[in-house]
Amino acid sequence: MTRRIGLLLFDDVEVLDACGPFEVLSVANRVAVRGGGPAPFEVVLVAAGDDGRGVRARGGLRLGADVPVYGAPDCDVVLVPGGVVDAVAADPAVLAWLQRCRPGAEVVASVCTGAFVLAAAGLLDERPVTTHWEDLDDLRAAHPALEVVGGVRFLDHGDLATSAGISAGLDLALHLVARLEGLDLAVATARQMDYAWDQR
Repeated sequence: MTRRIGLLLFDDVEVLDACGPFEVLSVANRVAVRGGGPAPFEVVLVAAGDDGRGVRARGGLRLGADVPVYGAPDCDVVLVPGGVVDAVAADPAVLAWLQRCRPGAEVVASVCTGAFVLAAAGLLDERPVTTHWEDLDDLRAAHPALEVVGGVRFLDHGDLATSAGISAGLDLALHLVARLEGLDLAVATARQMDYAWDQR
């Protein structure tokens, strides 16, 4: 089974928040194919905004997209990276897509301040969540009903996962590869990336 992974992109997205998980999934596909199997993931880059052609990430890096959010498909896994999220967390098209995907998705996940977007969409609940250490208090203040915890790389509740900031998205993405396609593939992916995977 090839899982469709929807990766949200938006202006001022943190580069590693988005590109780190993309790299993990891309390398996992290459490792799986090299081992004689099919590619387990189809990554769809979903752009917020009016034109849907791409975004300008933090620092000025331009990132292209596959589809605008208003035409985005339902996905088996949804990944929402962080960055400067005020505009995207208030974007009705983004919130509608997330809400539409949520019931059928195996997992909806955020990296860093992407948790604010999931909260704005009403997708977080009583289970603990995390975000970048610098934004923990802001998440608590903006969404006082949430149990916001620090000191963890990621939290996985099965259908919902959140990670700490920036590089923690690599750890979460590798964890999701392990969970969805097996630990051997995740370990081989981390080794191919020459990355010291923190599995906490």
